[in-house]
Amino acid sequence: MDELLILGGLLLIIGGLTWLIRRAFSVSLFWGLGSLLPPMTLVFVLFKWQKSFSPVTLMAFGFIPLVVGFAMLANHDSERLEAILQLSWLNSEVNREPASELRIQLRGELNGHPFIPQEGELIGSVLTLRERNVASMQQEIRIHLPSASSGPVHINILPEDQGRLPLIEISRSASNLTQPVNQHLVRGYTLHLDLEPQAPNLLVGSFHLVLPRQFRTSLTGRVELFASRLRYRDGKVNLHFDSEETLAYVIRDYLARRFVTDAVQLYGLSRVSLPSRHLEIDVAAFINDKAHHFLVNMGKDELRGWQVEGDRFPALPAASEEPAGTAGVKPHSSPALESVDKRRGFSLQRLQLSPAEFQQLRMRIVTVQGGAAEGVFMGIDGDGYLVIQRRLGGGGSASYKLSPQSIQSIELLDP
Repeated sequence: MDELLILGGLLLIIGGLTWLIRRAFSVSLFWGLGSLLPPMTLVFVLFKWQKSFSPVTLMAFGFIPLVVGFAMLANHDSERLEAILQLSWLNSEVNREPASELRIQLRGELNGHPFIPQEGELIGSVLTLRERNVASMQQEIRIHLPSASSGPVHINILPEDQGRLPLIEISRSASNLTQPVNQHLVRGYTLHLDLEPQAPNLLVGSFHLVLPRQFRTSLTGRVELFASRLRYRDGKVNLHFDSEETLAYVIRDYLARRFVTDAVQLYGLSRVSLPSRHLEIDVAAFINDKAHHFLVNMGKDELRGWQVEGDRFPALPAASEEPAGTAGVKPHSSPALESVDKRRGFSLQRLQLSPAEFQQLRMRIVTVQGGAAEGVFMGIDGDGYLVIQRRLGGGGSASYKLSPQSIQSIELLDP
């Protein structure tokens, strides 16, 4: 609604200004040419008020929806209003990845539609290929692998294979759809993955996927995938990129310099909403094998990107420093989030604090009534219920929703 008000106000103002210039040309060529310059436009309004009254009134009416629209936008999305007023959208390359950053060369179709993904990643055990276009439509395919890998990925699956196979999920959303259209498949498909790590945080190789005929999906070619949500520029982490891993990288570096030690492992960050300019984050970390909790305030500026506010600590001694070019070379981990067994210190409270950290991991839950549920944790819904998905025989799946009050004990099965 606010966008429509702003657009309507601008159209009224532009229409009134165009009408005013036409009125000026109807008086004389001198006034017409002069009205194209802002100072002379004002002079024409003052000296030819009878001619300019109607256009000026139309422009004045245009300012009413314009101001109301900006007020509504400031009320629910002040960051977006700030970006509009600062014209930061003209310099979007700082905060957005260029479409050509990944070389994805796939041929085929998804759900009977051409599929040309610009984004790809393999985070944990979930491979995602995503296509966005100017028509506000998004097509996406996600492959939930049985387990995460810290090295090369080699998978070959045929339609007749059985056992614990990757889950294929196809999603399509558009502005004319009330909710995304999702399809799932657990067997009966052909999948070939042959991916090798490439510094600093890429997986590169061949991709081949053919689904049963009714899905009208067949893709083959070469892909490049991000193996973490860190981005690099000139061999260093790009601190302008908005992601939880960028924040974790900055926080870990801050704690390492604050406590003068490289033995820092983050195991919990509170959920954040990105993009943003200022954040307050609850941090849980092991420092020299001791658990600590911090409340960290972070800010983002155009020059340095994300920084911890009030950070004045010097760099670590040279013997403890790691060359910048080697940071984050591990394909499925970042220097901020080192390998740590997530079962350590796991609890329901920790899960509620940082649910995204445990998505796609297996859990076992015992309720106060004595029932038990075991499956993959999918997240927490809008009502605060834990969503657990369990695969059934015949290729189906079942989802359980459990309230925190009904849970007697919870156990994380995957590290």
